[in-house]
Amino acid sequence: MTTTATSGAAGSRLTLKPVVTIFEAYGSGAKDIGPKVADALGLPYHPQAFSSEELEAQEEQREKDGIVTRVMEAMGTFSGHDALDVVFDQQDRSQLVADNNRVVFASAEEGGVITGRNGALILADHPAALHVRLDGPAEKRIERAARDAGISIDRAKKRQRREDQIRADMSIQLYGWDPRLVDHYDLVLNTATLSDDVCVEIIVSALKAKTEPSSGASDPAGR
Repeated sequence: MTTTATSGAAGSRLTLKPVVTIFEAYGSGAKDIGPKVADALGLPYHPQAFSSEELEAQEEQREKDGIVTRVMEAMGTFSGHDALDVVFDQQDRSQLVADNNRVVFASAEEGGVITGRNGALILADHPAALHVRLDGPAEKRIERAARDAGISIDRAKKRQRREDQIRADMSIQLYGWDPRLVDHYDLVLNTATLSDDVCVEIIVSALKAKTEPSSGASDPAGR
């Protein structure tokens, strides 16, 4: 499927491939629903930058580093961050934003489903994009995550608390927006009450309704 949009002062016609951005609360099923939407559209699936396992490993390493830092401070051998560290932190953040933006825009040119990466904010003005948030009651999300990952409920609870907070914090720190708010989404789905297949059907239909002329264009899946 392609979408024709008007852009620029001259009113030039651009042919754009459809895009669906997905932001999920932990355990909402984006890893299952996202690829199914991409398959229905006949377009690529672009996974999020960091998996639950990677975030968990980073948190465990940070906790270990924190213990070492506290010991060194107690021994008087660690002075903490100085002004140069702050400058480097700011430079690192700017580079992270620039790198992420490049990935999102490149993915949007290919079309398809983009999970995470602040896509709903970055592509807010993209005329062929539908922005989706997947959510649900924490208890149900934890149960699903534990089942899907083959981990205990207790471990899934820890991941849920960590991941929902870290993903929100990264967006706030790097982009100044809170992805937990619904302002930038066209569609919010409760995956605890809707099956994956129903969610896919709703998303594909919503994309068609948002991006195609009402006079009757082709199906988003190209059928």
